[in-house]
Amino acid sequence: MFGNLKDKISKAKASVRRVITHASDAAGYSHMTHLTTQDFADRALQLQGRMASRALPTGTAIEDLSEIEFKVYSQWGEDGIIDWLVQHVPLPDRRFVEFGVETFREANCRFLMQNRNWKGLVMDGSDANLASLRQQAYFWMHDLSAKAAFVTAENINELLTDAGFVGDLAVLSIDLDGNDYWVWKAITAVNPAIVICEVNAILGDTAAVTIPYDASFARFSGHYSGLYFGASIKALTTLAEQKGYRFVGTNSNGINAFFVRNDLASSVLHLIRNIRAFPALHRDSRDQTGQMSYVGGLQRLALIADCPVVDVVSGKTVRFGDISNPYSDAWLDAMR
Repeated sequence: MFGNLKDKISKAKASVRRVITHASDAAGYSHMTHLTTQDFADRALQLQGRMASRALPTGTAIEDLSEIEFKVYSQWGEDGIIDWLVQHVPLPDRRFVEFGVETFREANCRFLMQNRNWKGLVMDGSDANLASLRQQAYFWMHDLSAKAAFVTAENINELLTDAGFVGDLAVLSIDLDGNDYWVWKAITAVNPAIVICEVNAILGDTAAVTIPYDASFARFSGHYSGLYFGASIKALTTLAEQKGYRFVGTNSNGINAFFVRNDLASSVLHLIRNIRAFPALHRDSRDQTGQMSYVGGLQRLALIADCPVVDVVSGKTVRFGDISNPYSDAWLDAMR
């Protein structure tokens, strides 16, 4: 089945390359001068994504979420996972909220909006980012609200309410590179069917820990490496249980965790044979001058060993390096 999916995607890519080549030639004609080569390339990319979407297995068991990944506008494989989930979970509406989107050029919910014509709200702390977003054709072509705001636990419910996003919601995507745990914990204005939350897999998979709450937290001011932010997968699954959600897995890069509300989770739980959290192997650390240092594996832990983390179960703040065995054997094997 999945070999067939790969074949279809491979053929789609070949078709897209041909479309882009022809589009580059066509873009020069006078009656098409309002469209750029990039416009045609973007249309071709969406077509490829739609073909991948239609090739996803429906009602058939998968091993884990990595089998349904594909990316169009997401950073990793979230587009495929989200598309598979919305095909199977009975949703209350066709609305999404995503914050921490920068310009929305690369985001979890952009393909969902453009492929399925959903209504959405996006938020980012930068006025410049959202000014850039508003210049894009998809901003007027879809019912997308864009709000410049630095999201905190104190203001998130007011921001959602003021934007008219309250009550039942289909998808909530949280990517703050910081207070993700604390902001999700504070949210009461919306009741999403599906929640996507960024994970800091460097914090391991055995301890339920997160950074201490600081409303003004910024990733690279927390630690120069940029590796100190967010929450561990166990902290997020603990919070999910408290808020009435079931964990259904992470993407294969271990960057985002996916949760489905308890009353809807039975629609997908029986279709996922192995609900698992993958370790993250990316190497996006910085040195003290802000340059990429490409530190990987267990060396990443050593960089932030002196940073404080909160155990969300006990409420105690401890030094991250003092946690014994923050990684399971499976994660340790993957990082060695």
